[in-house]
Amino acid sequence: MNRAGMVRIAAFGIIGLGAALLIAALLLTTYTSGKIKKIPLNIDETLVSDGTGSALDPASLTGEKFVVDKNVPLVSQQQITVESPANADVVTLQAGTSVRRSDKQQDNGLLLAMVDTVTVNRSTAMAVSDDTHPGGSVQKPRSIEDNKPPTNIALPHDGLAYRFPFGTEKKTYPFFDPIAQKAFDANYDGQEDVNGLTTYRFTQNVGYDADGKLVDPIKYASLYDKNEDGEVTARAELWGLPGPPDEPVTMTRYYAAQRTFWVDPVTGVIVKSTEHANHYYARDALRPEMELADYKVTSTEQTIESRVASARDERDRVGLWSRVLPISFTAAGLVALVGGALLGTFSLRAESALIDPGLDTADHGFFGKDETGPMPAAEAATEKLPAARPDLEPPPPQR
Repeated sequence: MNRAGMVRIAAFGIIGLGAALLIAALLLTTYTSGKIKKIPLNIDETLVSDGTGSALDPASLTGEKFVVDKNVPLVSQQQITVESPANADVVTLQAGTSVRRSDKQQDNGLLLAMVDTVTVNRSTAMAVSDDTHPGGSVQKPRSIEDNKPPTNIALPHDGLAYRFPFGTEKKTYPFFDPIAQKAFDANYDGQEDVNGLTTYRFTQNVGYDADGKLVDPIKYASLYDKNEDGEVTARAELWGLPGPPDEPVTMTRYYAAQRTFWVDPVTGVIVKSTEHANHYYARDALRPEMELADYKVTSTEQTIESRVASARDERDRVGLWSRVLPISFTAAGLVALVGGALLGTFSLRAESALIDPGLDTADHGFFGKDETGPMPAAEAATEKLPAARPDLEPPPPQR
């Protein structure tokens, strides 16, 4: 095989490579990108919020009167991990949430605890639930002395849970509240910068109106078999009520909350949150009589930094597969196609020159007519000018 043939084969190879790169760019844009924009399967994170509020003193439960302490320091902690099932389409998130007084030691300061499990779509972050598969559960409360394995109570979930979808929009989303056991609207409320990351802010009201007024509190759904913490009967003296001290008074537990989420719109990661929650006992839902826990907490700076870093990592992963690689492959593919076409033209001319050497003469140079020969002026005939003849008159005759 001559050199021109080898060049032609190389040209075809480069053109094929360029076409392959363009096809790869198209697939990355239309197919692979959708596969990448999914909730990761390796989530294992601890989210911490702190603040202050009013809280029942657990020691007073055995005293002569229930005591509510004001302005106590509180810490809310949420541990989120991935459980089964978790595959290409869905992921199951288990969230263990606790609220405790940080001025009390160990379990003496524990106010609230819940373990919620939900299976969500990895792309939309919506709970996956139907009549046969509730898609979620809550763990039945256990006493400190109970060493038996935990048991779960099926709890159908709907709406979003623990994060927003990829490509979050400026609209209202249903967001599930495991305490109220149903979803409430999370309304878009503006755009805000959080540690250099542009986020969408969403607000959610559960039992409150937009002005923070109690309008429709939720009757607490007890997880105990006999509703031990949903309704409590105690002597009027314990409740701190006037009248006969030994008169039994039954109160119902209610719940209301206000939340704000700051969400990375690209990945749906909640990078910051605030929560005002109110658990109280009352005979009239709109007239709280004794606070169990009324507090407001905000994500700690360490948690915010960690969540922003997670959002940026997911952004980078999505950007690599949906923008950087498609653009790079497209540019490289176009360069390869153009380069291959030029190399192919070069090989054809080279092969033609080898077959017919005359094509490489002055009139058929490799790239056309040979323009390197002598200039026309150099080939023009020179004009000879006549020289003047000398005077040849004969000498005069001799005498």
